[in-house]
Amino acid sequence: MIVAIDGPAGSGKSTVSKILAGRLGFTYVDTGAIYRAVTLKIIQSGLDLDDEQGICEAAEKVKIEFCENNGNRRVLLDGVDVTDEIRTPDVTNKICHVSDRAAVRQKLIQVQKDCANGVNAVVEGRDIGTVIFPDAEKKFFLSADIEERAKRRFAEVVKKDASIELAKIQEDIKRRDHKDSTREAAPLAMSDDAIFIDTTNLPIEEVVNTICKKLE
Repeated sequence: MIVAIDGPAGSGKSTVSKILAGRLGFTYVDTGAIYRAVTLKIIQSGLDLDDEQGICEAAEKVKIEFCENNGNRRVLLDGVDVTDEIRTPDVTNKICHVSDRAAVRQKLIQVQKDCANGVNAVVEGRDIGTVIFPDAEKKFFLSADIEERAKRRFAEVVKKDASIELAKIQEDIKRRDHKDSTREAAPLAMSDDAIFIDTTNLPIEEVVNTICKKLE
């Protein structure tokens, strides 16, 4: 069974997906981590970020795996744990060179499918219900007011960078929303059969409980 959870940055989909997968005993697949891992590979390889063919070839060759270590979900890139490395500002600033390219996204469709092949999975991203798993048994689309989403992201980022400003976080999210929803390749969109959940004023546990009730 595939449970697809889509939504913009800061909507709570990652946290909700992790908790939901744990509660259901399902595999959790973070497709954003896949794009981040490929971006890290491009940076490490010294490839030109405008070399679409080179990026496509690199995307085909990488091996990305998800595993658990003492209860913590880890991301492996060619057998190496890169869970922390893929969340660095450098990767975040360059991921668009991978995620915005139609040819690269096409190459990574099967990689994402393989991560949930033969298992019950909660898969989260931005095009799961529309492109990756259009036949998913259940689809959810999470969102929230941009002010609330910015506050959530700020609370995460300020722990690593005390100089970051809330206004900059909000502006970055606005820019990301626009790019994700207007790109030609698999834009961020809610599928017609998805259940919409506004998480602005909802605690995480309540969102998870709502989804569980729908799944029952």
